[in-house]
Amino acid sequence: MGKPTGFMEYKREKTKEQPPLERILNWNEYASRLSDESLQTQGARCMDCATPFCHMGIEVRGAAAGCPIQNVIPEWNDLVYKGKWQEALQRLHMTNNFPEFTGRVCPAPCEGSCTLGINEPSVAIKSIERSIIDKGFENNWIVPRIPSHRTGKKIAIVGSGPAGLAAADQLNQKGHSVTVYERADRPGGLLMYGIPNMKLEKEVVERRVNLLQQEGIDFVLNTEVGVDITGEQLKNEYDAVILCVGAQKQRALHIEGSESEGVHLAMDYLTGVTQSLLDSKFKDGKALNVKGKDVIVIGGGDTGADCVATAIRQEARSVYQFGKHPELPKVRTDETPWPQDPNVYKLDYAYEEVAAVKGRDPREYCIQTKKIVKDKNGRVKELHTIQMEKVLGEDGFYYFKELPGTEKIWPAQYVFVAIGFEGVENKIADHFGVNLVRNRIQASIKDFATNVPGVFVAGDARRGQSLVVWAIKEGRAVAASVEEFLTTSVKA
Repeated sequence: MGKPTGFMEYKREKTKEQPPLERILNWNEYASRLSDESLQTQGARCMDCATPFCHMGIEVRGAAAGCPIQNVIPEWNDLVYKGKWQEALQRLHMTNNFPEFTGRVCPAPCEGSCTLGINEPSVAIKSIERSIIDKGFENNWIVPRIPSHRTGKKIAIVGSGPAGLAAADQLNQKGHSVTVYERADRPGGLLMYGIPNMKLEKEVVERRVNLLQQEGIDFVLNTEVGVDITGEQLKNEYDAVILCVGAQKQRALHIEGSESEGVHLAMDYLTGVTQSLLDSKFKDGKALNVKGKDVIVIGGGDTGADCVATAIRQEARSVYQFGKHPELPKVRTDETPWPQDPNVYKLDYAYEEVAAVKGRDPREYCIQTKKIVKDKNGRVKELHTIQMEKVLGEDGFYYFKELPGTEKIWPAQYVFVAIGFEGVENKIADHFGVNLVRNRIQASIKDFATNVPGVFVAGDARRGQSLVVWAIKEGRAVAASVEEFLTTSVKA
């Protein structure tokens, strides 16, 4: 697996990135490939470690450990090291439908479980993965795979995010006729509108969708179940229906003043900016613009970071991101032992950009917003906060304790709420008559079947908000279950 002594001879090399002060002037992807020679060297660092935990794909304490889709990482690392790029691509595609997505936006739990990562920087798996697929497209190694026969079976997939696309790809290759329904004006789900262009350029998504269309998959856009078509229609017209609608019900902020003008849900902000960029390069004036304003993002996760990066590109006067948890440790602790994801402090792209412009990391830790104050016109003008301390209770659980005397007032004209997602939108469950449990559509992971015969579910709609790589895994798995259902079903 790679060069036997490569991990001792070579150091990890970081993916090329456009300098922060340059990249905030555009909306292009900030990361780019290393040279082929450098990538071969990085592949050489992969150890012959006997048990490659990088592709075990399990959950430990609710977090991914290793690659959920079981990419056989050592094999394509070895092929890249040997310069066998086309063979590496074939091996990668055996487990991953869309490496161009995971190679850009997956947080790479595989690297957290890399054996070399116990005492050295892990193998640059994500960089190598992205490079394999990009090289495949550049060299025209990736061509439409037209099924040689059609079974006559018809499948409807509701939702065109990574789970829906993966299921569609798998079932189409089995010869079934697949139609994907999407309520937005472009396919891709959160890949299209939930992830900013600087992390995932939309040409990358469109390239894959175009390929799927050439292979025979139909996409029906601007079509919402319950508005433009009913669940009953889909159940009657198709042999099986798969719900891949995501967990798009955003969690609202319930504090004094949260209804003030200028307070927006984070995904609404990101979607509007991306849509305006794609439609007109902002010439239509439809994107919410925070230029010259004080911006506060409430919520410490990736969606909040994307809001930070978007606001700094729009030349906000100030940008802060509030999180309730303490700053992460600089190195792996006993709380996240290998092979778990180390969950350590990182200066993500958005924070690096704000630090370059403003001279500071925009994150504020262990902070709670007590209320939002609006002016006489009903518009937000300031936030009132208090610092907290995370303490371990006698029952073994952690609690947050307010620290008197740490109250502070923050000026703000825009507040973006990025505190997560509650689950699926209830109306989709009502339209199909499927059961909901904790705001998720109920289904077994064994067969992904709901309580309604012929209706299946996969992705965030079943498991809750998660990673793109879990969505792809579920899309592939539900496709296998639907394939079995179609071959054993007596439905005409």
